[in-house]
Amino acid sequence: MGRRSRCFGRRSAAPRRRRPTRGRTGRRRSISESNALRDGRGRTGAKKFPGPRRRNTEPKFRDLRPIHALPRRDVAKPLPKSALCSPQPRDGESPPRAGPRPRETALANDLLSDAVHANPFASGRGLLERLFTLAFSGLVYPQIWEDPAVDMAALDLGPGKRIVTIASGGCNVMNYLTADPENITAVDLNPAHVALLRLKLAAIVALPGHEQFFRFFGHADEKANVALYDRFVAPALDPVSRAYWDARRPFGGRRIDLFARNVYRFGLLGRFIGTVHLLARIYGKNPALMLKAESLEEQRRLFEETLAPVFETRLVRWLTRMPVSLYGLGIPPAQFAYLSAASGGDMAGLLRGRLEKLACDFPVEDNYFAWQAFGRGYDRENRVAVPLYLARDNYETVKANAARATVTHASMTEHLAARPENDLDGYVLLDAQDWMTPDQMRALWAEITRTARPGARVIFRTAGDDSALETTLAPEIMARWTYEREASIGHTARDRSSIYGAFHLYRAA
Repeated sequence: MGRRSRCFGRRSAAPRRRRPTRGRTGRRRSISESNALRDGRGRTGAKKFPGPRRRNTEPKFRDLRPIHALPRRDVAKPLPKSALCSPQPRDGESPPRAGPRPRETALANDLLSDAVHANPFASGRGLLERLFTLAFSGLVYPQIWEDPAVDMAALDLGPGKRIVTIASGGCNVMNYLTADPENITAVDLNPAHVALLRLKLAAIVALPGHEQFFRFFGHADEKANVALYDRFVAPALDPVSRAYWDARRPFGGRRIDLFARNVYRFGLLGRFIGTVHLLARIYGKNPALMLKAESLEEQRRLFEETLAPVFETRLVRWLTRMPVSLYGLGIPPAQFAYLSAASGGDMAGLLRGRLEKLACDFPVEDNYFAWQAFGRGYDRENRVAVPLYLARDNYETVKANAARATVTHASMTEHLAARPENDLDGYVLLDAQDWMTPDQMRALWAEITRTARPGARVIFRTAGDDSALETTLAPEIMARWTYEREASIGHTARDRSSIYGAFHLYRAA
């Protein structure tokens, strides 16, 4: 060991003894050989490497000499051919798009963030808003949860009508096509919903017939659906949507494989319903029993026996007090805060009331919302409890009108700003205004008022009972619209989805 210096307490320059090491052959080196190798000498003691490292005095900018004049050590290895050339498409595939990735496939959904983020990140509400945006960055609604029969009656939808709607799961657009409108434009902030609706529109045109179409979206759990997609649907899709469905999921398989595993069990809403079923099973209840009822009286009895007790448990009451637990229903933090205040903090009781309406107020035999909630699928045997666009009688009409629907990845306000005045007869806002700030609502209604034709109608739903327009919009805007209160109350009562507090209809003066 070296000696300590009295002045600085450091060890003197006396060399430390090194332990012998082993060579590549496993032979144990002598101490002298190990020391020689560490000092940069070979076994003979000849100097093999320079001693102290010299300071790098070369300029930090790139050497601009021709590549053939550079020393050998400065010449980079050639890139593989795959890095220099774009991958060639396989047979039947579209060539890859050049340039930056389009907005529809961007991982960070800036449009959704702009719509939802109303508070600083560091605040509690701001953090919940970011979590909500993260949850909504993928597929949320394999099926839309607004009753299209109510929508079409409120809109007075028919030939010659031009409407714009939020796409969501796309079922609304497909159902609206049965009314033979002139044009439907669907917009959505979520690129997954845009791709889903484009898939439905392409499939109804490209698939051989109704049976294949019904199995694709009515069953949505057969391996043959993937083969049908590859053979018929994929070539008919636009490149962006095809890239979305061909992309691989984090845990293996392409996204289109969801249609071989019951797509309605996936997405944020599908997983939420699955969690509710799991909770019910934990307490010994089976929600699927609701589908065996043969009368409204039996439906109510089964609800009181199988579903109502679950909402009285401590676990469910605790979970429903957490905003994150209801993201699967599409309830953002602002909407949750409103509902919690309206229910006096009893969110479990509020949700129980909404589910009671779904389970008890409409016959389950033809209510496909009840089949999705309690059976996690459609009525395959009788094909009665299915959306309008899946019914055989409507197949040819929807197929013939599919070209009248267009889908775009944009906000409603952004899209309307690019349209001319007096252009539209109807607007379907779903529950989007529950997400909006007052300024966003004012900007939206300024564009709605500008683009509306005389007599145009606007419909939307709210988580609570009241519309916020009267307290938010400017008087000059409200003067252009009439609230159809009695009609709104009637449509709310007839809405079979039953998850909203109220339905609202406004008519242009």
